[in-house]
Amino acid sequence: MAVAGEGALTPGVAGFAQSAAGRNIIMMVGAALAVAAMAGVWMWSQQPDYRVLFSNFSDRDGGAIVASLQQMNIPYKYAEGGGAILVPAAQVHDARLKLASQGLPKGGNVGFELMENQKLGVSQFHEQVNFQRALEGELARSIQAIAQVAAARVHLALPKASVFVRDQQKPTASVLINLHAGRSLDQQQVNAVVHLVASSVPDLPPKNVSVIDQNGNLLSQNDKPRDANGLDPTQLKYVQELQQSIVKRIESIITPIVGADNVRAEATADVDFSHTEQAAEIYKPNQEPNSGSVRSQQSSESLNGAQAGATGVPGALSNQPPAPATAPLTVPPAGAAGTSGAAGTVAAPGSSVQKDVTVNYEVDKTVRYVQQPMGGVKRLSVAVVVNYRRDVGKDGKVVMKPLSEAEKTQITDLVREAMGFNRDRGDTLNVVNSPFAGMDKEKIEPVPIWKQPDAMLQLAKDIGRYVLGIVLLLLLYFKIVKPIWARIDASLQPPAPPPALAHAAEDTDDIVEIQPRGYEHNLNRAKQLARDDPKLVANVVKSWVGTNE
Repeated sequence: MAVAGEGALTPGVAGFAQSAAGRNIIMMVGAALAVAAMAGVWMWSQQPDYRVLFSNFSDRDGGAIVASLQQMNIPYKYAEGGGAILVPAAQVHDARLKLASQGLPKGGNVGFELMENQKLGVSQFHEQVNFQRALEGELARSIQAIAQVAAARVHLALPKASVFVRDQQKPTASVLINLHAGRSLDQQQVNAVVHLVASSVPDLPPKNVSVIDQNGNLLSQNDKPRDANGLDPTQLKYVQELQQSIVKRIESIITPIVGADNVRAEATADVDFSHTEQAAEIYKPNQEPNSGSVRSQQSSESLNGAQAGATGVPGALSNQPPAPATAPLTVPPAGAAGTSGAAGTVAAPGSSVQKDVTVNYEVDKTVRYVQQPMGGVKRLSVAVVVNYRRDVGKDGKVVMKPLSEAEKTQITDLVREAMGFNRDRGDTLNVVNSPFAGMDKEKIEPVPIWKQPDAMLQLAKDIGRYVLGIVLLLLLYFKIVKPIWARIDASLQPPAPPPALAHAAEDTDDIVEIQPRGYEHNLNRAKQLARDDPKLVANVVKSWVGTNE
């Protein structure tokens, strides 16, 4: 008895495979597998380009981001080193917006949400510590909102409150800022961070806030160090901005005349930052008495001589104090002898009259109070260089020609107006017309792609992926799909012609060999045979009729 091998099929399976229905099912399954393989190869060759979704995140945020991506059915993978999460380029923005709606990534700082998880029985010290942590986290988040800041940490030193004034201490704060690569903070932005922290903590003065970067550089300048000239950074920045503004105005007004890159200007400003206050009193020369204003006038008059005896009725009515003396503002000229200038009193015989007049006039004066503001420009010095004019000759060559005197005068007048020239202030201006060296820029040819290793490697990967996909598709088509379809086509062919037709064909001079090549092929051969030898076809039909009978 013959023993079947390991690869032998059972009679039932072998019979099913040899049957027409079994062969059709097997071929259909093979065709489906081939089509699936081709689709898989095509999808592999069309893999999406992955881009960075988030980087530099904490482990807690990374786990939450991955869980959310899995729920949204967004494919992802990790970058080399595990420092970033990559998603398809077409889904980067959608994924970021969806994750932002969920509050991801939250960052490593904990904010006031820490206060929402308070437990019963927590001590006051624990509550104070949680409040300080929450405040530090919220400040760090606010500082991270600045475009140049990648991450920030805030440390607060809050002293205990005391009822004694001598024991009260001011809080302090320190801020550590991690800046993006190639970014920096100017002094105004640093001051903004300082005031942000100082305004968020009660009784925290700005001078108690220190700001440093990831390299250990102190950014805050609370003591405002000055240079050798006594200028602080704010004043130096003001001078630089003033000079740059003057240069920009000059170049913007001259560029339309001489063309771009054909004018250069530099300005030096002498700025007075001294704060001056002046008070002065100026007295005018004495003026004529008739035109002056009288402030006060005093006059006195006395009578000396023989005293007359007592007269009148004795008693209270005659024993009264003398009336107060009065004197006119103007003194009449001296009259006749024995008359007074004030009231025309007639002196008694043997007596004399003495009169004194004192007049005080107002003194004219001017009180001036002058306060000189800081930052006044004391002197400006500007230098301008203008390139030669470029003319094209008849032969097409470019010729450099100097500017005419009228053109130079026009440019000089424009520069004077743009800079605000003031001769009384001592401003100076110098305009020079000279050819620029190195203005003809060489044409920089693009670097060939074969000299760019990164571009060549990426291009080779892309080409190799597409070529490999096409080769696999062709192999699957010619080795699997085409043979399967050929077998399916052969299985659908009509049965072979009856023996009588073959016998009749053999009796003819021209032997026709009919093979099962397909219905269309056999039909064409039969039509051609009917056209070439009608008698043979008639004999075949007669044989079929006779056989059927």
